[in-house]
Amino acid sequence: MSHPVVQEIVARAGQVVLGKNRQIRLAVACLLARGHLLIEDLPGVGKTTLAHVLARLLGLHFQRIQFTSDMLPADIIGVSIFDRGTGTFQFHPGPVFSQVILADEVNRATPKTQSALLEAMEEHQVTAEGETRPLPEPFFVIATQNPSHQVGTFPLPESQLDRFLMRIELGYPDKAAERELLQGADRRQMLAGIEPCLKPDQMLALQQDVTGIHVAPALIDYVQDLTAYTRNGALYQNGLSPRAALALLAAARAWAFIEGRNLVLPEDVQAVLPGVAGHRLRPLSDVGRHDATAVAAKLITAVPLP
Repeated sequence: MSHPVVQEIVARAGQVVLGKNRQIRLAVACLLARGHLLIEDLPGVGKTTLAHVLARLLGLHFQRIQFTSDMLPADIIGVSIFDRGTGTFQFHPGPVFSQVILADEVNRATPKTQSALLEAMEEHQVTAEGETRPLPEPFFVIATQNPSHQVGTFPLPESQLDRFLMRIELGYPDKAAERELLQGADRRQMLAGIEPCLKPDQMLALQQDVTGIHVAPALIDYVQDLTAYTRNGALYQNGLSPRAALALLAAARAWAFIEGRNLVLPEDVQAVLPGVAGHRLRPLSDVGRHDATAVAAKLITAVPLP
């Protein structure tokens, strides 16, 4: 059995975002692996709701940023304002100085504004006005984006996509879940009543426990075989990077932890592979949106188990 608190987080999130247990487990695994999460899908399927419920359940201080085309980097990082009393400029931190950032519709903003998150996501710090300022710990970005073919979007560059440990899609609910949604309480009212399951120090402790999950040498061989297969230049525009291999291993550790095991199995790697590799791999024959599950399935079929 997995950690009781993790079970509670998954169960309570599932009461708000109906019929998406696997996606919720993947999202929790991403955060336990100290990664940033990208939720991509059509408007109205629950992306922002899932981001909100995770932030509340984790008991962390969070800020929601609604990205728009006229947003500037200073709207995220902060700005210095002249103080007449002291005769100096005082830095006023932006919403990025929170433990959880809900970056809603991140691809509605211009690339210049999107890039304001790069340093924060990679190094957990922000450089503004010539000074480097650390961000609080733990620090997560949970971003939502609409499909890139929709009007008014600016596709995230590969360098920014690579900063997200995992990307998930929600999809439409099944008939039973949608009926319960139609007959049940308003989701916004349910969000207002959610109490946190964790405190920040407990979250850090869980992340530390995840890093202690054992990974056998044969399992590392399997991860290397998967990444090497993507780099042969015959199938994908770009292969998986070393950062992606580290992300795959970290996510597999977190999935094993959620499953209640103290070691990683090949099934754990396969379970998280679509979320970790789907936004990093683009088949050479692909001219539009590609299916992350299909990309991962081909990899799993092509690369033999250790």
